[in-house]
Amino acid sequence: MAVLQQLCTTIRDEHQSDVLAIHNVHERAFGGDYEPRLVQMLRNAGHVTSSLVAIVEDQVVGHVLFSPVTFDPPLATQRWVALGPIGVLPEYQGRGIGSRLVRWGLDQCRSAGWDGVVLLGSPGYYSRFGFVQASNHGLSSEFGDGAAFQAAELRGGALEEIEGKVLYSPEFRQT
Repeated sequence: MAVLQQLCTTIRDEHQSDVLAIHNVHERAFGGDYEPRLVQMLRNAGHVTSSLVAIVEDQVVGHVLFSPVTFDPPLATQRWVALGPIGVLPEYQGRGIGSRLVRWGLDQCRSAGWDGVVLLGSPGYYSRFGFVQASNHGLSSEFGDGAAFQAAELRGGALEEIEGKVLYSPEFRQT
């Protein structure tokens, strides 16, 4: 029986000195340059609401980014963000680092007064954080509406008060 080694992991806000390490995390985690370029474009455009890194032994081993979304038709009373990209270096995957980044980020967004979060990802993974299929709550996405498009409330009742098409920051369409 394999036993996963517990790592002493620190989660903190991104620092300017982390930019290259974050690029490396996403490039290695995804095997391409879409996610690293997306992170940089969102950062350059000022469309980052939260950017967290996971540190193990003074090394950035994981990263998650949250950015604002809007709705069509516009909603004057709701503030939502998108979770993603999120990446963990391959040799550190399966050790709970991604889960810690997600939980920490959701808590940070909740504390900042955001109403909810959307993402495109594995329902089997993200359901543990309270994500549900967004289309079951009247939400659609410009990137697809299947089971991978999910939403989670950060404020109770937020999912019952909205419907419409979720529009991600323009950088998602530029990469």
